[in-house]
Amino acid sequence: MWKFHVFPLTWRIIFSNTEPSLYTVKAVLILDNDGDRLYAKYYDDTYPTVKEQKAFEKNIFNKTHRTDSEIALLEGLTVVYKSNIDLFFYVIGSSHENELMLMAVLNCLFDSLSQMLRKNVERRALLENMEGLFLAVDEIVDGGVILESDPQQVVHRVALRVIFPPQVLQSAKEQIKWSLLR
Repeated sequence: MWKFHVFPLTWRIIFSNTEPSLYTVKAVLILDNDGDRLYAKYYDDTYPTVKEQKAFEKNIFNKTHRTDSEIALLEGLTVVYKSNIDLFFYVIGSSHENELMLMAVLNCLFDSLSQMLRKNVERRALLENMEGLFLAVDEIVDGGVILESDPQQVVHRVALRVIFPPQVLQSAKEQIKWSLLR
């Protein structure tokens, strides 16, 4: 099956004969302004060891930290990225992946964190709220499949999971069930 891609940032047309897949995202990374990992989640085995992952992260950082672009093709992967104060956000997909889909994930993550951190998206605030970051990424991407691209929905779901963790909800369900059965 032939797939037609238009890359709006570069205005190139590329034909590929790969089958469409829901597994769009290969990794989500957040690096500090020295290129050190603050958060990394890989969804496939492109870089199976931590050593390979860290080398890839250093390579990405070296190629992107001085540019104002939003997209890069690196090591056969499509990388969309954004920087803010002392953080660099990256969403990585395969070379044939639609950049707009990857950018939607990146923008959703950044906007969700911005709301959760009250527009104070910087290293210290992020480190103090890592639980929210973990939950937000899990709400946006699961196993490489994009689940959500609306930051409002992500923030709402994260707030519910922080306020009412699953154990509390399960306990409440049990109490309601037993009160109804009496």
